[in-house]
Amino acid sequence: MKEFMMIFIGADYGDLGLSPEEIQGRMGKWFAWNQKMEEQGIVKGGNALTAEIRRIVGKNRTVSDVNSAEVKELVGGYYIVTAKDFDAVEVIAQDFPDYDLGSTVEIREIMVFDE
Repeated sequence: MKEFMMIFIGADYGDLGLSPEEIQGRMGKWFAWNQKMEEQGIVKGGNALTAEIRRIVGKNRTVSDVNSAEVKELVGGYYIVTAKDFDAVEVIAQDFPDYDLGSTVEIREIMVFDE
């Protein structure tokens, strides 16, 4: 088994104008998906990320604060999952709750280095 990161890319719920009730409904879908993966022993961890971004760029280390409306793709969170291969993670990702909002799941294998 290998470890993969599922990275969730899409607009911030606040930027989409979702009501508090709609956001609560979305959170229910997320919690159900997470619980399903926990029961199957798939999910190893993960977190939601805020829309606040601070970037440090280049050799001069230029610092800028960016809001979610200024970025083309907002990383809203991630899960680390255990699976056999990319195809298995793709099956897991089918239950991602925000496809209907135009969001994306990016799957990346986590590199393992010999010590």
